[in-house]
Amino acid sequence: MVLIPEVPGTTPEVLGLAEHLVDAGFSVAVPSPFGEPGAPATAGTILRVVPRLCVASEFRAFATDARRPFSDWLRALAADLAARTPGPGVGVIGMCFTGGFALAAAVDGSVLAAVLSQPAAPFPVGRRRAAAMPMSATELDAVTARASRGEVCAMGLRFSEDRSAPRERFAALRRRLGSAFEVVELDSSPGNPGGFSRTAHSVLTGEVREREGHPALAARERVVAFLRERLTDAD
Repeated sequence: MVLIPEVPGTTPEVLGLAEHLVDAGFSVAVPSPFGEPGAPATAGTILRVVPRLCVASEFRAFATDARRPFSDWLRALAADLAARTPGPGVGVIGMCFTGGFALAAAVDGSVLAAVLSQPAAPFPVGRRRAAAMPMSATELDAVTARASRGEVCAMGLRFSEDRSAPRERFAALRRRLGSAFEVVELDSSPGNPGGFSRTAHSVLTGEVREREGHPALAARERVVAFLRERLTDAD
């Protein structure tokens, strides 16, 4: 399993998710593409990271229909992890800025499952970027072909009012991947039963409460079940 951190980096919450996945029986690799590992998510750490993401050529935060060097690196990491661990292949989880990169990694045949949690890149400035993916059309075509053959499945998670992970992006993915793309949308509208604010964003980390029946906790457990289905039962 490759777990790609969310902005601002490998925070204690991200490490907690990694530990949860290890407890669930997965081998987990957590790269550190930005930020200081272990630093908490604060306004200061976020402000130090985001400007770099906006200008770094390996991420291309605003570009559409673009091949990103970070995606190539992720595919190499996934292939290496698959070669060193048991099982038919690996899963990749991306969150926030890295959400869509999980799908870009699925160009590689070693990736059997991709989880896109609140995918926020390309940054959704304008209508065109709201539906865009952090991958080139060629890469998306490759993933679509793999999905049509049953070789890879994806899951997307978002909060209903989260403008940084637009509903248009999920609709575009659904059109391309069809039933190979499972969507989990948590209600964050006013008065929602989970008590989420309208600004709720981090489905698998910051918003999870270890309380039976909590919607974000249930979403995290659905992710674990999805990964088990793909990584233990696939041929």
